[in-house]
Amino acid sequence: MKKGLFIVFFISVFTQIAEAQTIKTGVLVIGNGSNAVGAGIQSAVSGVKTTMLIQESGFIISPPDKNINSGLEADFLQRMRLASGLKDSTSKVYVDGSSANAVLKSWTDSVKNLTVIRSVKWSRIKRSGNNWNVLLEDGRTIKAEVMVDADASGNVSDALGLSSRDTKLWQAFNYKNSLYRLSVGGGYEMNNTTANFIPLFNFLIPEQENLIALDRRFGSMAEGQAGGATAAYAVFFRTKTSQAVLKPIQKELINYKLAVIPFADINHGDKNWSPIQYVGLTGFLKAVFVNGTANFMPEQTVSTTEVKEPIKEFYYKAQIWFDDYKEDKMTLGAVLNMICMVGNKALENTTNEVKKKWKTQYHFEKDFDLNREVTRREFAVLVDEYMSPFNVNVDRNGRVIR
Repeated sequence: MKKGLFIVFFISVFTQIAEAQTIKTGVLVIGNGSNAVGAGIQSAVSGVKTTMLIQESGFIISPPDKNINSGLEADFLQRMRLASGLKDSTSKVYVDGSSANAVLKSWTDSVKNLTVIRSVKWSRIKRSGNNWNVLLEDGRTIKAEVMVDADASGNVSDALGLSSRDTKLWQAFNYKNSLYRLSVGGGYEMNNTTANFIPLFNFLIPEQENLIALDRRFGSMAEGQAGGATAAYAVFFRTKTSQAVLKPIQKELINYKLAVIPFADINHGDKNWSPIQYVGLTGFLKAVFVNGTANFMPEQTVSTTEVKEPIKEFYYKAQIWFDDYKEDKMTLGAVLNMICMVGNKALENTTNEVKKKWKTQYHFEKDFDLNREVTRREFAVLVDEYMSPFNVNVDRNGRVIR
């Protein structure tokens, strides 16, 4: 009897020790650069238990001053300003290593669902079904559902046999095809332009389920933030990264003020930020390219020619409306008429509703006038609210599914 009790006691103690040596997490981010910071924080704020493994003592942040600062990168810069005593939210701030690490430690310590393990190296990475076991040199094991490789050294890629894989994620933003509709991040400066974006499916590796591999050559919080949201989606919805769904991930990132369409002239603090991003993804209003930037030109008026074909691609009824509308410019009255015809809405009621919201909810500066040519800003807000084109699904080539 005593021997049996001893065995039970021994097994109990051994189990407790083993559990203490195992760290279970939803998302594991390995790395200490800007990519890793963006991925770790976004995964955690998206509601998933996240662990960041930093094999060094601190972070190495890439200079962000040439990027279109949005999302977590903009948040980081604002925290740096406050730490430096700068009151102007647009002031340029110098990002030095020690100050950046102090800000990031305070920030990551305060983020719910986020644990940071510092100065510990991993010794082995292996599969556990679709998930991951990462053995640490201190004897602990991290069990993760999804792993984000943000390791600039390339050691993780080597361990997984992916060292020869081209992990270039960013590509030039243009309208030669419809891939821009798949964007989950934009605005990183490379090749002397910020008109760059990342399609969601660039993150996915066919032969490696539940692995997000970030570009180790370029450090970008925007890239990391997009990768972190993609990883968190798989964990939160109990699915695989290969089954990631575009629209919820884009919506999550836009809600956290990340520019998925790299409009350089629309600040993340703009009151119409979200609808401009949503409509930008449809291609209804295309960017105007100027000296390496993609601009939205919010106060420019809308021509019928620029919006006719993309709207017809999304809505069958738009074909009938544009066949009847012969004017070169879109007036406010014409936009409301189109919205109501395509969306089966009552024109009088919709017009009165828009008029009430004009300055209080939409924050438009120009007066409500049905005969006036509509601006791109006004067009984006109204079309987003009353036609919801963002909710129309697209395939992996960005083509509309109807």
